[in-house]
Amino acid sequence: MKRLVLIVLGMFFVSCDRHESRSGEEKRQRPWIETKEVDWNEIQFGGEGSAQWSDGVLHLEAGVELTGVKFSGELPEMPYELELDARKEVGSDFFCGLTFPVSSKEECLTLIIGGWGGGTVGVSSIDGMDASENETTTYGNFEEGRWYAVRVVVETGKLSAFIDGKQVVDVATEGRKLGLRPGVIEYCAPMGIAAWQTEAKVRKVRWRSLAD
Repeated sequence: MKRLVLIVLGMFFVSCDRHESRSGEEKRQRPWIETKEVDWNEIQFGGEGSAQWSDGVLHLEAGVELTGVKFSGELPEMPYELELDARKEVGSDFFCGLTFPVSSKEECLTLIIGGWGGGTVGVSSIDGMDASENETTTYGNFEEGRWYAVRVVVETGKLSAFIDGKQVVDVATEGRKLGLRPGVIEYCAPMGIAAWQTEAKVRKVRWRSLAD
């Protein structure tokens, strides 16, 4: 009888553990919100190329400087993760400048991929320093015609970014001055995508909450 009671209790606790595990997983796995093409609007930077969607792919033509789009739909709120695929077609500068909100739509940052000659990765701006001069600066070799999976994770006091699953940004943001680099990139706020003198493509832009 004692053995039977122990077995029953063991099954009960295992069941509870599994239930808690499932509940925790459900909390972590919020549904993705797919952005709609109609919510992305071309930005008039001056000297920009065309920015048009076709079959789920945004085609950014090379401009004199920036070419890009601004998002007008529902914005993510911290904590959240945002992801997309980006591809450089032709050019030697950044093919993905992803601007996103941090604590509010007034506080934004830009993840730069392939800037300053084609290889610089980083976040602009932290404490007044842009992606080429703060602690987020790294370098990569980005091939033309290849899709890269980009993911940004925005949390209280922390920012992370990944390219093809490899972490390229891991920076503490608490107590730091966060904001966009002064200039026309500000037209992308609070959420936008741009390329600098480079033809690029973007697809599968989506985000989801990481709140408990």
